[in-house]
Amino acid sequence: MSCEKIPYKIYLSESELPDSWYNVRADMKHKPAPLLNPATHKELAYEDLRPVFCDELIKQELNNTDALIPIPAEIREFYKMYRPAPLVRAYCLEKKLGTPAKIYYKFEGNNTSGSHKLNSAIAQAYYAKQQGLKGVTTETGAGQWGTALSMACAYFGLDCQVYMVKVSYEQKPFRREVMRTYGASVTPSPSETTEVGRKILAEFPGTTGSLGCAISEAVEAATKQEGYRYVLGSVLSQVLLHQSVIGLETMTAMDKYGIKPDIIIGCAGGGSNLGGLISPFMGRKLRGEADYRFIAVEPASCPSLTRGRYVYDFCDTGHVCPLAKMYTLGSEFIPSANHAGGLRYHGMSSIVSQLYDDKLIEARAVEQTSVFQAAQEFARVEGILPAPESSHAIKVAIDEALACKKTGEEKTILFGLTGTGYFDMYAYQAYNDGKMGDYIPTDADLEKGFAGLPEVSL
Repeated sequence: MSCEKIPYKIYLSESELPDSWYNVRADMKHKPAPLLNPATHKELAYEDLRPVFCDELIKQELNNTDALIPIPAEIREFYKMYRPAPLVRAYCLEKKLGTPAKIYYKFEGNNTSGSHKLNSAIAQAYYAKQQGLKGVTTETGAGQWGTALSMACAYFGLDCQVYMVKVSYEQKPFRREVMRTYGASVTPSPSETTEVGRKILAEFPGTTGSLGCAISEAVEAATKQEGYRYVLGSVLSQVLLHQSVIGLETMTAMDKYGIKPDIIIGCAGGGSNLGGLISPFMGRKLRGEADYRFIAVEPASCPSLTRGRYVYDFCDTGHVCPLAKMYTLGSEFIPSANHAGGLRYHGMSSIVSQLYDDKLIEARAVEQTSVFQAAQEFARVEGILPAPESSHAIKVAIDEALACKKTGEEKTILFGLTGTGYFDMYAYQAYNDGKMGDYIPTDADLEKGFAGLPEVSL
């Protein structure tokens, strides 16, 4: 089918909604390294993880062999409220840029949470309910995950306790009010409500927080309350599994119209959106069925892939979580508070890290002001105000499209538009007022984080 006949928005039917998630680990030659006990450095097994995570989610976390994991009927029914999500041809952006490239984006903002996070939130809430739990605890950065989980917990009648990174709690009051509207309790992190929170505040007085801090508090809260478990919105392999619904839908839509992307781009914080978008395409690449170029885009203020180290590290600042082998800046690294996006985690998904180390993924770090410039350019022609996180991918998609303009190449570019930015207006205001700056950590800044890396000899 010629590109001229491709509509602005490609919608799949409900019958084309995936009935299984895709587990890219099954096709990876080099599997992600196992999680380790932070005290003994021994590999963690199912029973070791049960006090923290839901039983079925642990099985998914440890599953490196099954390519397809069936999606329960109740989750598929919930998905139908907002899925399949549209694949959009960015005709107006192409025209504005004057590029011969064809640009597509998968839009994940068509739900109350305003982001892709609901894809995993509803799955994790479902398994918690099936296990008979009272509730769950979690952390959230910019607030999309907390919003999504509060909605999912309300649907299944579960209590939801959210520890929100303090800088986001203060900058994004409306996001926390959405969570509270859905019944969640929201606590700025680090807080005085947990032992680890008090310890972090004593060591780093006045800190604006980080996802690592919030994770520590949420895990402590879960383990000290009977009938509660901890759930996470990114990083973990189970989350990337659930988010594969993004890539599966995208691939089905593109196949339907005979479209093959040359470049696939995603923003990268912990890895959930990037991993979910690229996994099915990566599977084809790993099996030798097709070839693609993958680009992970991260903030220059928190450059775990581009400037981090590939080692075992604590997943949280309080050192209560398992050790994961990943590209990391060190669990004690706290990004600058002026970074407006939610890509503030010190490490990267073990799956994404392994694929990057195997040179199957490229990585690029971009500065904050250039990200908002790209967001503004996109919003003015495509009619969607993008989330700051998504705008990292937009920035590089524009860069690649302009590179095609110079060379005359008609490449097809696909990127993930993870959600909307309507709760990020303080950040947009700072940019519009010319008060937004760019922070790039020095080598000395990064060394402080690296100094706290655990010594692991296997």
